[in-house]
Amino acid sequence: MIQFLLNQELRSEHALDPNLTVLNYLRDHVGKPGTKEGCASGDCGACTVVVGELQTDDDGREHIRYRSLNSCLTFVSSLHGKQLISVEDLKHKGELHSVQKAMVECHGSQCGFCTPGFVMSLFALQKNSDAPDHAKAHEALAGNLCRCTGYRPILEAAEQSCCAKQPDQFDAREADTIARLKAIAPTDIGELNSGDKRCLVPLTVADLADLYDAYPQARLLAGGTDLALEVTQFHRTLPVMIYVGNVAEMKRIDRFDDRLEIGAATSLSDCYEALNAEYPDFGELLHRFASLQIRNQGTLGGNIGNASPIGDSPPLLIALGAQIVLCKGETRRTLALEDYFIDYRVTARQESEFIEKIIVPRASVDKLFRAYKVSKRLDDDISAVCAAFNIRLENGIVAQARVAFGGMAAIPKRAAACEAALLGSPFNNATVERACAALAEDFTPLSDFRASKEYRLLSAQNLLRKYFIELQTPHIETRVTAYV
Repeated sequence: MIQFLLNQELRSEHALDPNLTVLNYLRDHVGKPGTKEGCASGDCGACTVVVGELQTDDDGREHIRYRSLNSCLTFVSSLHGKQLISVEDLKHKGELHSVQKAMVECHGSQCGFCTPGFVMSLFALQKNSDAPDHAKAHEALAGNLCRCTGYRPILEAAEQSCCAKQPDQFDAREADTIARLKAIAPTDIGELNSGDKRCLVPLTVADLADLYDAYPQARLLAGGTDLALEVTQFHRTLPVMIYVGNVAEMKRIDRFDDRLEIGAATSLSDCYEALNAEYPDFGELLHRFASLQIRNQGTLGGNIGNASPIGDSPPLLIALGAQIVLCKGETRRTLALEDYFIDYRVTARQESEFIEKIIVPRASVDKLFRAYKVSKRLDDDISAVCAAFNIRLENGIVAQARVAFGGMAAIPKRAAACEAALLGSPFNNATVERACAALAEDFTPLSDFRASKEYRLLSAQNLLRKYFIELQTPHIETRVTAYV
């Protein structure tokens, strides 16, 4: 059984199909059709809902953290122990919520189909920001598409509702909601079971290891932003899933003198502060990683584990010399991330083995790290090419070089010939041009709908040139550039 709050209503579910999304649960099972399906792939934001989760600050203060999610990519099992809020829950005692009023007064709704998703994103923004600036509002709404092109009044609604926000019914009920969430906090392995399909929800790494050993055919569910597409887009059935999002040990970020250890189930939003503090280019790239809804849900371990050749984080992590800790039963092994990827969607992971954590070296002043993403849109788009460069100079000579790319091969990988052309040479135009030529030895990219092979290779070479120019003239630096 799993338990969660549907606004303030306690829901206990056991026999639901684990492949059921929150979107379809709301529309078909509890009669709340305000949440819309626009794309069923997390691209449009029409299905946005907000999930509240109990958090304890370092000073011991308890509060509820509200986050926007795409309900079309969220399985019901991930709600265990949390609060689900949909657009129907905002109106209180016959009065519209302030974000709804702002949308009305600023004329932010045209055809209206996308409006519930915008309203929920604004609600989450209001809860998380005292006075959001334009950039914060843009980030919060970048995952919501308005096909009537009504963004100006929607941004005005964001300013009106969030810059002078008033307490609402959720604030008034916070103490009671905290008490209710504590009362349903999971204490044992949860489960949804429809007879032929099941999803198990462990609470510890040990429980996860035991369950995965017992069900090696199970699919691991973290954020689900990739896995859910198998259900919503390809109409496949997932007979057994194990949801890792309630394993607290895998949602921690531990800081040591020489490294960060990031739990594999840590959301990309939670990774931002730690990675941005060490590597601003990593932080900039995370701002462009899909949408806020996806970053709130997707995990760093999932972005690695799905072994996509165009995943945004692996090239950066490889260039930084990151490692992963793989767990199987009581056995753990540490592997350089670059050795994890073998071939297209093929990895070094053994049966019943899972990524427990990612180890990222901390920044040092003598290493020059930069990252760049080439995509057709600035926001909410997948890379055509993602590049990361990390070199160390000694008296103008390249003493160390790590260069990694995504989108250039069947796996994210280092550019060995390019690195060899850099190593031991002066860091000047001639050396960079030799290294650019060497990239043609490292990669034979494919052509697809995102870019041709010629465009990809030329982009990779130009990004290396850009890296060199920026290091010579940092005042013209423009990081994580998009090419449209």
